[in-house]
Amino acid sequence: MPLTMLKQQLIIWLTLLAVIGAAWLYLFYQYERMATLPMSEMWMPPAATSDWQWQDFWWVYLMWAVMMAAMMLPSAIPMILAYARICRQRKLNDRLSSALFSTAYLLIWLLFSIALTLLQWQMHGLHFLSPMMDNRNETMAAVIFIAAGIYQWMPVKDFFLQNCRSPVGFLLTEWREGTIGSIRMGFKHGSMCVGCCWAQMMIMFAVGVMNLWAMALIAALVLVEKILPRYQQSFSQAIGVVFLGWGIWLLL
Repeated sequence: MPLTMLKQQLIIWLTLLAVIGAAWLYLFYQYERMATLPMSEMWMPPAATSDWQWQDFWWVYLMWAVMMAAMMLPSAIPMILAYARICRQRKLNDRLSSALFSTAYLLIWLLFSIALTLLQWQMHGLHFLSPMMDNRNETMAAVIFIAAGIYQWMPVKDFFLQNCRSPVGFLLTEWREGTIGSIRMGFKHGSMCVGCCWAQMMIMFAVGVMNLWAMALIAALVLVEKILPRYQQSFSQAIGVVFLGWGIWLLL
C-alpha cells in the first residue's frame, strides 16, 4: 500500500476512534455520576410526562445520541474505509468525502435518537422506567425481548443486514458522485443500519437505559453481525433464539 494511501487511511481510523472513544468516555462519566452522586444532587427524568421541561428532553436526547454514536460507529468502520478507498481510486478527496459520508450516517442515528427520547418520555409517564432509568415492568421487558427475537428471524431484518455486510456491494449499487452523493450514500447506509438494528437498541429499555455492560454487548453483537460473511445467517438467528428465550423466561 502506498505511503500516502496508508497515511490517509490512518487519519480516518484515528478520527473515528477518537469520536467513538469520546462517546464511550462520556457514557462512563454519566454512569459513574449516577452510581456515586447522592440522589438529591442528581438529575433524573421526571416521572410525569407533564413535568418534563425542554432541559429534560435535551439531556435524555443527548444521552441517546452519544449512545448511538458509541454503539453504531464501530460497526460502520468497514463501510467507511471501503468508501474512502474507492474515493481514492476515483481521484476524489477521500477525507472530505468520508467525513460527509460518516456525518450523514451518524445523522440518521441522531434522528432515531429523537424517537427514542420521545419513547422514553412516555415510558416514564407509564411508570415502565424508574427515575434511575431502570426497567420496572417485567412484562414490558419480556415483550421487548420477544419482539427483538422475532425480528432477528424476519426476512426484512436479513435484507437490511445483507446490505450492511457487503460494503463493496452497497457502494457499487448505491454510488453517487459529488458532495451531495456522499451525503445521500451516508443517509442510505444509516437508514439500512437503523432498519437492521432498531430492535436491538430497544433492548436498552428492557435492561436499563444506562446499563454500560448491555451497551457494550449489543454493540459487539451488531459488529459481529455485520462482519460475518453474507451467507452467514445462523449467528443472527441464534441471537434471536436467545432474545426469545430471555423474554419467555421473564414471563414465567
